[in-house]
Amino acid sequence: MAHRSSPWLALVLLACSGAVCVPTIRGGDPALKDIKLPEGFVIEVYAEGVTNARAMCWGDKGTLFVGSRSEGVVHALRDKDGDGRAEEHHIIARGLNMPVGVAFRNGDLYISAVNSILKLPAIEDHLSEPPAPVTVTEQYPSETHHGWKFIAFGPDGKLYVPVGAPCNICLSKDSIYASITRINPDGTGREVLAHGVRNTVGFDWHPTTGELWFTDNGRDWLGDDSPDCELNRLATNGAHFGYPFCHAGTVSDPEFGKQRSCSEFVPPAALLGPHTAPLGMRFYTGQQFPAKYSNAIFIAQHGSWNRSTPVGYKLMVAFPNADGTTTTEEFATGWLNGSKAWGRPVDVLVAPDGSLLVSDDAADMIYRIRFLGK
Repeated sequence: MAHRSSPWLALVLLACSGAVCVPTIRGGDPALKDIKLPEGFVIEVYAEGVTNARAMCWGDKGTLFVGSRSEGVVHALRDKDGDGRAEEHHIIARGLNMPVGVAFRNGDLYISAVNSILKLPAIEDHLSEPPAPVTVTEQYPSETHHGWKFIAFGPDGKLYVPVGAPCNICLSKDSIYASITRINPDGTGREVLAHGVRNTVGFDWHPTTGELWFTDNGRDWLGDDSPDCELNRLATNGAHFGYPFCHAGTVSDPEFGKQRSCSEFVPPAALLGPHTAPLGMRFYTGQQFPAKYSNAIFIAQHGSWNRSTPVGYKLMVAFPNADGTTTTEEFATGWLNGSKAWGRPVDVLVAPDGSLLVSDDAADMIYRIRFLGK
């Protein structure tokens, strides 16, 4: 069941890459009637005109912060009247270098900008006149290939910052690449927590165990059907997840696989399909959805960019088992129609009322998924 919140009166501009044409929708709501959800769920527009909407986080006073990749801006959205649609939109930073990641702590907004982590102090008190960004650290690599970063504060109060591989497939001498790191809020004390992670653009902590789970994008150019992208679980700090030697737990890399066996690495908790580009993921901690979704993982699949038949462009849900494995199923589909996609889900975020927000960097939208019951 899906809900179309208003007539589609948009102007659609097609941007094509390979076999996929992605419209940028402006001036109206997308065709949400095409989105298929489980029975009892509806999808609506929370905000439109959020250019290149990527990662999201909440402020303490109900502000939704949204990063971008290609636009260099950071958005701040407010639903002041509580009707489930943001009517207040501020641009609180401009001209930044791929400011995809946003994370909120003690009134301050932290922003990733490739080699830098920046901070906007007391930002919710200054949305109309935002302060200049304060540099927290500039000690991360400056390569832009997989250089954009999802960031988040963990239960330990530290900021987790991934560093993607600076290539499709390569073995870097510096162990900072293909990793997940964490730093203190002041930028000090950097340490590497996970190795062999090609490019994660989404992670979260299990509400009960506190373990870090993350998505990882598989390498390109091994064919349409290999390797799978991954959902992973970090049970032990310092663990290695295979890149560049092994992919998807069992696929030995043709260039680097002879150096190390797949059996040496942590296998994926779930395989998410080849080239589906899983990005944002969050554990569902709200009370609105049915009980089966409690502590389940919602995953945004951005969609393939170089597969002959496009795949992805959907939301998946993963149900963790006690042994660390998962079962998965589709949750929301319809952004892909044949070989044409009109939207690309990027991040998911649980709202205070228990609904689920979804960012879309192709349609410049934030959606809201609610459960209305049978």
